[in-house]
Amino acid sequence: MSSVRASITGAVVALATAALVPAAAEEPSLRLTVHNDLDLPRARESVEIEPALFRGVLGDKILGRVRVAEEPSGSERLAQAVDLDGDGSAEAIVFQADFAPRQAKSFRVHLGERRAYRREDFQVYGRFVRERHDDFAWENDRVAFRFYGEALETFAGEPLTSSALDAWSKRTARLVLNDWYLVDDYHHDHGEGGDFYPAGRSRGCGGSGLVRDGALLVSKNFRASRVLAPGPIRLVFELDYPEWETPGVKAMETKRVTLDAGSQLNKLESFYQVPGGGVVTWAAGMRVAAGVVPRVDRERGVVRTWEHQTRYGENGWLGCGVVVDPAAIVETRAEGDNQLVVARTPEGSPARFYAGSGWDGSGRFADAAAWDSYLDAFAARVRSPLRVEAVR
Repeated sequence: MSSVRASITGAVVALATAALVPAAAEEPSLRLTVHNDLDLPRARESVEIEPALFRGVLGDKILGRVRVAEEPSGSERLAQAVDLDGDGSAEAIVFQADFAPRQAKSFRVHLGERRAYRREDFQVYGRFVRERHDDFAWENDRVAFRFYGEALETFAGEPLTSSALDAWSKRTARLVLNDWYLVDDYHHDHGEGGDFYPAGRSRGCGGSGLVRDGALLVSKNFRASRVLAPGPIRLVFELDYPEWETPGVKAMETKRVTLDAGSQLNKLESFYQVPGGGVVTWAAGMRVAAGVVPRVDRERGVVRTWEHQTRYGENGWLGCGVVVDPAAIVETRAEGDNQLVVARTPEGSPARFYAGSGWDGSGRFADAAAWDSYLDAFAARVRSPLRVEAVR
């Protein structure tokens, strides 16, 4: 009997003690509904959550701790908290998902223990390449590009002054830039692609410049670079262009480039500092090779080329594409060996456009019509971004 009393007494004490221990606080979380308002599917589309939606719930010191789960399945999505100014606070949360036409999906965003990304998580990469005369090169699982740096202007072997966007061709999802630079034979295809596109002194596959008195003014090679967000889903970096090929031009350009996993096109934003400020007129464009007829679709804001790559042998066909907000376009015109889109940007806003490439050797674009289809769908997605709503 005494043992029974002891058991009962112990149980009562345990219950009383448990009642005195406060319940664990519920983990803060943010529930979202993301809407695709287009009659088009969106594959591996980046969902961007702005600070106004998450900071009040999760705070901003969340680097390495963000978790995103699709509901109701609970399956986790790889997520990246983006810190663009290095202060340890997130300016955005990015993850990717597929959407059918007119589909809405639900997600739960919460915090976990800080953890490092794995090598296999990274689908984007970029760096300053001092050993190749100051290139800045970058890639994702589909495409690769580079801008030229200062040392190339005085390279004894083959000097080049150009702010062109150079496009490389990939047929692998693997991140290859470091290997290609290491071997230093990337003008030849060893099974994964290569650099077959002769950007030269043209605008390449999406270079830009200022327009003054109707003339295109282009900068020299970039003078400084910095990576703002290294991935694994979104790469963001900046390049500074303080010097111009036309004598006497007083302007400073900081070009911010954003490339997401799975995208053929970069987002480019040029922040210009010009004397007196005011509206900035600028142009973006691409090289037009002999015999190539560019497609110019001002209504959609799309310009593209489709050209045969033969400079280093038979290397298939490459499409270049530029997408600009149609409302910003002033005119489209051919100038020299370039096709240009001229646009205006209000004071204080960046000159924003999208540029990139598609190669038939990748297996995704059999011909110019397939490249056109991709660009038209991309332009439609830019005009109608995913709509992200917090569920209260």
